[in-house]
Amino acid sequence: MNSSVALYEALTSAPDERARARVIAEAFERLEERYPHPPELATQGNVRESELRLQKEIEEVRAELKLDIEQVRGALRESELRLLKEIEQVRGEVARTKVDLLKWIVPLMFAQVAAIAALVKLL
Repeated sequence: MNSSVALYEALTSAPDERARARVIAEAFERLEERYPHPPELATQGNVRESELRLQKEIEEVRAELKLDIEQVRGALRESELRLLKEIEQVRGEVARTKVDLLKWIVPLMFAQVAAIAALVKLL
């Protein structure tokens, strides 16, 4: 009884009302076996509703991601400015160190030249 024709033949060949009722009951049983939970089947309305909900959630996630991206960009800008400031401080320290070294090296060189000249005169 896999088709409507087979159901029709079974109903027309049934000898009495009781047999017809049994054929109909068996047809319903097979139908229930084939589609056990019709309320769980998704309708077009269910699918559309789910689609709209998903689209709304996607837009919410996009908005959250945009906020997160802007926060990360802001933090990155702050870090970049802080690093640039630190780099300038280090450059200034290096320049001061060079000047300090020159303040010591130049007089020491003159002192060495004078010491060598004094030694040459003594010899």
